[in-house]
Amino acid sequence: MGVVVGETAEVGDDVMLYHGVTLGGRSMEAVKRHPTLGDGVTIGAGAKVLGDIVLGHGAQVGANAVVTKDVPSMAVATGIPAKIRRTDGTVDPQHALYDEPALWI
Repeated sequence: MGVVVGETAEVGDDVMLYHGVTLGGRSMEAVKRHPTLGDGVTIGAGAKVLGDIVLGHGAQVGANAVVTKDVPSMAVATGIPAKIRRTDGTVDPQHALYDEPALWI
């Protein structure tokens, strides 16, 4: 509900877009101007993914994040502007919850 997907956006398989997500452009030119999402991407509620960027396979975007740069595969991006918070599975989830609550989307 309330999801916006721009006309040149490309969305892979098994992608989860929570409510209020925007896959938007940053220009009005008649070129590829919306994001490309790999397979298995999860985007939290209210997040804005803007521009001709790539979210790699299995990437996660936190709720209300504003993403304007590429996110590597299996990485977690949170914040405004979004920053890469985790790039692999080596972090113990219980410790991560206390270190950075925004990791949990």
